[in-house]
Amino acid sequence: MIFEEKRIILKDGTNAVLKTPELQNAKTLLDNVKITAVETEYFSRTIDDWEGFTVEDEGKWIANVRESDNAVVITCFINGEAVGNCDITFKTGSKVFHRATVGIAIQKKYWGIGIGSAMFEELINAAKEHKGTEIVDLEFVEGNNRAKALYEKFGFKVVSSKPNFFKMKDGTYQNLVYMQKYLL
Repeated sequence: MIFEEKRIILKDGTNAVLKTPELQNAKTLLDNVKITAVETEYFSRTIDDWEGFTVEDEGKWIANVRESDNAVVITCFINGEAVGNCDITFKTGSKVFHRATVGIAIQKKYWGIGIGSAMFEELINAAKEHKGTEIVDLEFVEGNNRAKALYEKFGFKVVSSKPNFFKMKDGTYQNLVYMQKYLL
């Protein structure tokens, strides 16, 4: 599914563009995910998980997303560079078609200027417009209070957690928190 380009002005006055990435955005999109993977312990994947992943691989992923009937990806571009990315995936099984899952990642230097709110507003709108979607869910790493505050701002509620979900390189564990928002 394609999210048509939308121009926004961020809290600091910066002009940004929200849109579904195109094939020519593959390099900047891959650079963005690698930056976010390094910057925070709250990202679900580490830079090691991206080892061997190429611009061509990212291009294939973009092509698949653009052709999908069950997912929308929105990337925030500033001066042509991808600085944040989010997605919503609509479930298709006969028992879960009423559900959708969202995810988001933003480069640290762009935190706090409204990108997350702008992208989340569009994700929630996409969920409301998608026939049959009643529940939107997400997961985040416990302790990521900035993300939790964003999710709560949009009406998500904590419903459970999975203890020791992630094992860090230093041997410590992180819990995964599950949140839902009811659209009805």
